[in-house]
Amino acid sequence: MTGDRPALLRPPADLASLRRFTDARIFLGRAGAGMPTAAHLGFQLDHARARDAVHTVLDICPLLDGLRGRGLSVVRVRTAAVDRAEYVRRPDLGRLLDPDARPVLEAAPRGHDVGIVVADGLSATAVHANALPLLDALLPALRHACLGVGPVVVVEGGRVAIGDPVGELLGFDIVVVLIGERPGLSAPDSLGCYITWQPRPGLPDSRRNCVSNIRRGGLAYEAAAGKIAYLITEARRRRISGVMLKEDAAPLLEQGPESDSA
Repeated sequence: MTGDRPALLRPPADLASLRRFTDARIFLGRAGAGMPTAAHLGFQLDHARARDAVHTVLDICPLLDGLRGRGLSVVRVRTAAVDRAEYVRRPDLGRLLDPDARPVLEAAPRGHDVGIVVADGLSATAVHANALPLLDALLPALRHACLGVGPVVVVEGGRVAIGDPVGELLGFDIVVVLIGERPGLSAPDSLGCYITWQPRPGLPDSRRNCVSNIRRGGLAYEAAAGKIAYLITEARRRRISGVMLKEDAAPLLEQGPESDSA
């Protein structure tokens, strides 16, 4: 302190020692009244990656092959959004099944404890990178809890609420929607998981539990799977989900988020 004025805080000499803990833009420096060239170009690159993630179309065949290669039964449907451009402009259509989807779902096996829906959401990039690794961690946890898992429903052009009509048609007690989250400038590939007890059209978002930022460099797959499995078992036990159900499980992993080099 100098008199009544606090001393100015100076950034540490080695800024890299702080930057390695976060993807946030900190201590960028300045060039005159603006940012340095490197920081400006980095912002433009991350902004382009986020835009690309929104407009990227789901690469469906590798996803379907990966699911079937894990011994899972798969059903493929789409929403009422006819293409990616309409999906981005019309969020409401991403919550409605295409009319041709209903007979496909009605022909699928019904009545399982848990149904898994994989939807592209606002980042197909996130689904490409994270959906299969997360399922590799999650499915053993569900089987260990003696939960019957129904066919995986892959939905093109889906929003979070698309799990409601899918879950109702297939008679799932709980629907788990794995979906690409809205891209950020530091995370264009973040996967979200939404868990709903007794899904049916018209449910508010307050009836869902969310586990977010599932990705390399974010919430690790094993840690995410532990949280999701806990929420599913508690939702079944207490017959609720959403704001009434809190995630009180003890941390399963001591380690931090997975590094980008993992």
